[in-house]
Amino acid sequence: MYIYKTAVVGAGAMGAEIAQVISFSGVPVLLKDVDQARVDQGLGVIRKIYQRRVDRGKMTQDELEKKLTLVTGVTTLDEFKDVDLVIEAVPEKLALKHSIFKELDGILPESSLIASNTSSLSISALGGATKRPHKVIGMHFFYPAHIMKLVEVIPGLETSDETVADILSFAESLRKLPVRVNECPGFLVNRILMPYLNEAAFCVQEGAATPRQIDEALIAFGFPMGPFTLVDNLGFDVCREVVNILLDAYGSRMQPAQIWERLHTLKRYGAKAGAGFYLYGDRAGQPDPELDQIIQQATAQRKTPSEFSVHRLVLPMINEAIRCLEEHVCTAADVDLSVIAGLGFPQSKGGILHYADEVGLEAVLCELQQLTTVHGERFWPSPLLKRKVAAGHLGKKAKKGFFDYSGS
Repeated sequence: MYIYKTAVVGAGAMGAEIAQVISFSGVPVLLKDVDQARVDQGLGVIRKIYQRRVDRGKMTQDELEKKLTLVTGVTTLDEFKDVDLVIEAVPEKLALKHSIFKELDGILPESSLIASNTSSLSISALGGATKRPHKVIGMHFFYPAHIMKLVEVIPGLETSDETVADILSFAESLRKLPVRVNECPGFLVNRILMPYLNEAAFCVQEGAATPRQIDEALIAFGFPMGPFTLVDNLGFDVCREVVNILLDAYGSRMQPAQIWERLHTLKRYGAKAGAGFYLYGDRAGQPDPELDQIIQQATAQRKTPSEFSVHRLVLPMINEAIRCLEEHVCTAADVDLSVIAGLGFPQSKGGILHYADEVGLEAVLCELQQLTTVHGERFWPSPLLKRKVAAGHLGKKAKKGFFDYSGS
């Protein structure tokens, strides 16, 4: 199926950026929201993205104006009757998405596809709200969508192979790197990301290191930014919704550190709120007695000191990635592509499973067992890792691990 005309429902930052990416590829797109003010705000975001390209000499002002003619702001679904693909990008509330999918189902042509940009909600549940579940799919872009290359493509229980192929092809036409991910709560990238962010928070609330010390250590490891800078940019409120979905699905190993809730209660949602783990705006770089008090109250509850290490944050990512393999969420190659393109895992290390193979799977298992003894079951090693080690699939030095090194 060739996609001639598209629409994005939700003109917030994410929806606007998705619409910009589509228009940049030369495909007309409707940008819809509930009122003109929000639509205009979204159109403003798109213009700013293009203007930055003009300012850097990557396009002319005339080319900017031509690209903008491909984007039409709307506040109703009246113009959706000839749309081939709709991408929903509204807040992560299942009831809200349900109602939108039902409404779209009633007005779109039978041939039209409906995709959701959800980062963690069930695609099957969204498909169930329509009479076309075979044409409903997840198309999860990463923020900022006009820069990040990765797109998770998630079929629901009834999504057809044809729909999957159409969306993979469309994502490639947008100059993106699509990865097919079999449906599970949190999909792939968020499942791997959240244990990493959560362990960083545990280290802070246990007094093992400060947010800045941890951020600097992970940047030295090779990440483009540390976990606390990342979560402040993503937004606490967004991360909290994902964490609650993962906790409901996977139980206690996803139990969030207490410091998250304390900061959320104080509405320290991150950069957009002026405060998260760091201060922003006029307060940037100033002392932060409020955060200091939160950390002091948390550390006072511990009788023994805690220790920070880079591996304490990285190993939960490895462990969750292995669990994704166990559940056939995707391939090992797709895991490594996704963490590099979607999370900024150091490309020099080849991806998270290549890194595990390099370190040695028996060493990874040993460290996880030691951390389980100290910190509990959130570090409990995955069964597949244990099987690999028992079979002698120890990684690169054994010529086989999560990848085959027999030719090297």
